[in-house]
Amino acid sequence: MKYRQLTKEQFESLHEDFARFLATQSIDVIEWNQIKKEKPKVAEEEMNVFSDVVWDDVLTKTNYIEHFSKTSVNLFKCDEKEIHRIVIEINWDINLLEQEGFEWLMKNPMDNSVEIFKGSKPYNSERNTEIFDLIEKGSSISKGEIFQYFNQLIN
Repeated sequence: MKYRQLTKEQFESLHEDFARFLATQSIDVIEWNQIKKEKPKVAEEEMNVFSDVVWDDVLTKTNYIEHFSKTSVNLFKCDEKEIHRIVIEINWDINLLEQEGFEWLMKNPMDNSVEIFKGSKPYNSERNTEIFDLIEKGSSISKGEIFQYFNQLIN
């Protein structure tokens, strides 16, 4: 398995897609229920393959991810060959996880207590695997507005 199996909730929200996936392998609902009952390892493998297909599709379409902590923000732009990162650190008692702290940052990006770093690097391994790893460590897929805002500020 390349990534991780989708959660029960994710499978439930993708149940029609999963049914189509099984249909491409000529497995109907009756046969699927039989497989789950009599061959749980085969069922698990089918679920793993489907999970990898879904994750690959999502990650391939992902262009931006972001990770917030109380006093720092990591913004990533995920190009095809390299990943760009903007790190924002706040050097005073503010909580960026709260609306008030985030709004303060957006209004005061050039304050003396704000440090901004920027860098780029090629992927160490496969692009989607690296993005998945960042998501598993707490990053979220985003539309990139915050990355673009800070990128324009520092360029």
